[in-house]
Amino acid sequence: MKALDIIRSEHRSLSAVLHTLQGLARAARARRRAPDFALMRLIVDYLESFHQRFHHPKEVEYLFKALRGRTGEAHGTLARLEREHAQSDERLAVLRGAIDAAQSGACGLDELASVVEAYADFQWRHMRTEEDLIMPLAERELSSEDWQRIDAAFAAAADPDFGTARREEYRRLLASIAEQAPPPGSGGAWPS
Repeated sequence: MKALDIIRSEHRSLSAVLHTLQGLARAARARRRAPDFALMRLIVDYLESFHQRFHHPKEVEYLFKALRGRTGEAHGTLARLEREHAQSDERLAVLRGAIDAAQSGACGLDELASVVEAYADFQWRHMRTEEDLIMPLAERELSSEDWQRIDAAFAAAADPDFGTARREEYRRLLASIAEQAPPPGSGGAWPS
């Protein structure tokens, strides 16, 4: 069940990025000072390019599909998760728009922080459903042959365009976010 370890690892990366984004928005609201808009956009780029184009399709194509073939127990939950995957593009567009609007002065820092909080909450609820309901169900219901196929697909990155260069591109993007992120305990902003 290496695929589940990969999903959990990707969820941890997403959580770290979401915490950074929230910290930036919260600090900006509290200090009434503009956040690092470039870092916020870099985070949105990561969310869009990695999680939307790579992470979600693997879950749907391999894990969700195998579960549907083995049990009807989670059809409604799987359908909801897939709708949420589809809604993520729209939610990212709203997030990107709020960042642009805040930078141009068309919306305030409170509104930006609200959009960031709504996006983060949406993602955490989504990941919680996958980890608390879908993954345990998969562990129970899928056969060893199912896991061999799923694990092989996840190990190979399950995307023909996702070779070594693409993996390295995402690692660099995540590393860049981590390097630019404010230090822990700073409330999401560099000390002034």
